[in-house]
Amino acid sequence: MSGSILKNTIKVQRAKQNLIQQQLAAPVCVTRKTINTVVKGKYVQSTVPALKMTMVLNVRVEELFVPEDEIRTGDEGTTEENDSN
Repeated sequence: MSGSILKNTIKVQRAKQNLIQQQLAAPVCVTRKTINTVVKGKYVQSTVPALKMTMVLNVRVEELFVPEDEIRTGDEGTTEENDSN
């Protein structure tokens, strides 16, 4: 998993909650700009703010952050990485 790109669903989860970036940033104790850079994949969030985001958005960590090489390919729970074995 070394060198994996960490993808996220923050924008989708925010939309489900009708939150703007600032409304997510405030309870997480980061800036709106930090939320933006995380969403764009330019910054990998530290553990504590990432966990706070999951609490604010009411989702599991696995729903919010996933390494690109482990993105689920279907409902059966397989991953791209597992399919190649």
